[in-house]
Amino acid sequence: MTRSVAVLGAGALGATVAFDLAFADEDADGEAVDVTLFEAGSVADGSTGRAAGVCYNAFAEDVDAEIGARAIERFRTFDEVGEFEFHESPYVWLAREGDDDREHAIREQLPRMQQHGVTAVRMETEEFAERFPSVRSDDVAVAAVAGAAGYTTPASYARTLAVLAKRQGADLHQQTPASVETDPLRVNDEAFDDVVVATGAHTKRVLADAGYSIAMKPYRVQAATYATEYDGPMVYDATDGFYLRPHVDGLLVGNGTEEREADPDGYDRDANDGFAESLQSRASERTSAIEDARITDAWAGLCTATPDRDPLVGALDDGLYVGTGFQGHGFMRAPAIGESLAEQVLGEDDGIDPFDPTRFTGDEEFDVVEGMLVDDR
Repeated sequence: MTRSVAVLGAGALGATVAFDLAFADEDADGEAVDVTLFEAGSVADGSTGRAAGVCYNAFAEDVDAEIGARAIERFRTFDEVGEFEFHESPYVWLAREGDDDREHAIREQLPRMQQHGVTAVRMETEEFAERFPSVRSDDVAVAAVAGAAGYTTPASYARTLAVLAKRQGADLHQQTPASVETDPLRVNDEAFDDVVVATGAHTKRVLADAGYSIAMKPYRVQAATYATEYDGPMVYDATDGFYLRPHVDGLLVGNGTEEREADPDGYDRDANDGFAESLQSRASERTSAIEDARITDAWAGLCTATPDRDPLVGALDDGLYVGTGFQGHGFMRAPAIGESLAEQVLGEDDGIDPFDPTRFTGDEEFDVVEGMLVDDR
């Protein structure tokens, strides 16, 4: 007997699910697994190809910390496989003087992170300045650094795992938009035992066409790259709400979050006029390396929000699975979330309870909220 599984979406999450299923010898019932990966465009064409590639495990909640740690572990395992490279880099997050709420949140979160096994410590100003001289520290009220972190080119991860899955026997259909039907379960009129929908910002529409409503909204984010020399860590300035990381051009800086629902088919993929220049001015308060740097690129992508800022991961119905709503943390958690989804399909795992996609009815009213927040969570 053979179990047939369709995975919709060849971004980081879908490619991980397809990879893990393709390399599974059999499911929990001893059946072989046949995998088909559908992609409406090309592998990593969507949000994955526009993601920033910042990866860390600095989460204060136990489930998030465990997932973050597992994802970093898998990124390290895949390093230098195919075209994928994972660059180890400390992740620093900070609050500026006068930002009492975020200062308190960082101080409160650190012990909780440490309780969950996260290697993260607080840095005093002098230590900060000595360890990271390329990052301004004289206006910092509190800073923390996590060691299990790094950055990469997200598209290279998805392409590598999709290629490996195909070599292992998975069927890869690019330029193939996929629609789901239920009772019986079908994709593009072909019957499957299981279907995993990992189509990023399009997931809500794909499932709506199949008769399922989920509490998710896509929202637009922006980033830019700058030609400069930078030898510092990844940094998230929580007070001003931007992040930066080393990049082949010098620096990648982002957020530019628009806290409203976006059309996944009709959003502007170019950054707003003046965005890169404004972000450069803001980021120059954190590192002088960017002050006179040349802008090399600026773009927009999509993230996905949920009412409680936790993702929707797991079974929506018998044989129908979903993974979406990652609040800007989708790529960095894809190796672990994809692994979990594959294990659920194989009958080896019951899922991640806090991320149960059926915890909402799908008709909830909620506001889109910035994903990279430092608060009391």
